[in-house]
Amino acid sequence: MSGINKVILVGHLGKDPELRHLEGGVKVASFPLATSETYTKDGKKVEQTEWHNIVMWRGLADIAEKFLVKGKLVYIEGKLRTRSWEDKEGHKRYQTEIVADNFTMLGRKSDNEPGGASPGSYQSSGSYESPVHNTGKMDEHIPAAISASQDSAEDDLPF
Repeated sequence: MSGINKVILVGHLGKDPELRHLEGGVKVASFPLATSETYTKDGKKVEQTEWHNIVMWRGLADIAEKFLVKGKLVYIEGKLRTRSWEDKEGHKRYQTEIVADNFTMLGRKSDNEPGGASPGSYQSSGSYESPVHNTGKMDEHIPAAISASQDSAEDDLPF
C-alpha cells in the first residue's frame, strides 16, 4: 500500500516570496508561512505560532511573485519534502519544506493586488480558477470547498 503525503495550510506570509532562477530558466519561489492557534492554559488565552517553509516551482513561482506579499492570508496545498546537504564545515544539514501544488489567496477583494484582483486558486500548472462564490460576505475568506460543505442549513443526519 502506498502512503499519502498531503499538507493543507492556511496562514500568513512571513515575508515577500524570494524568487530564484535556476539553470534552464526554472523559477523557484520560497517564503515562510505562519499558522497560529489559540488555546486556554490556566485561564489565560495562549497563542502558538508555527512557521513553515513554502516552496513553489515554475508557473506557480511566477504567480506567487506577482500576487503574494508579506502578511497575505493564503490557503496552500502541497506535500512535505526533506532535503539534505553538507555545510561548509562538512556537517550534514536537513530542511523540511512544503512544496506547494496549488494555493488560494484568501481575504477581502481590497486585500489583493491593486485594481481589486479577486481571491482565486492557482495551481502548479499556472492555471487560475475563480472561487465558486465571491459574494463579499464574511465567509469569503474560507476556501470554496470548505464553505460549500457548510452552506446547507439542513442535513439528513439523525443527530
